Amino acid sequence: MKENDLISAKEITEKYHITYQTVNHYTNLGLLPLVYKKGNVRFYDGAEVKQRLGKIMQLASEGYTLHLIRKQLLGV
Repeated sequence: MKENDLISAKEITEKYHITYQTVNHYTNLGLLPLVYKKGNVRFYDGAEVKQRLGKIMQLASEGYTLHLIRKQLLGV
């Protein structure tokens, strides 16, 4: 993976119009896996974030809870 394929938590908030707290929550739930951390800056795979956030938004709009969304995405 190239460095330019990575996206920071701050960039996610700007690009996808979600709060920093939401990014933190999704990360803590395992919905958005970290690629690496440099100091206090977390980096994610840009393509995976796009795919996962799309799926999260779709399932949430269908009424799924984050708990069920996690099961869907992670197969647990």
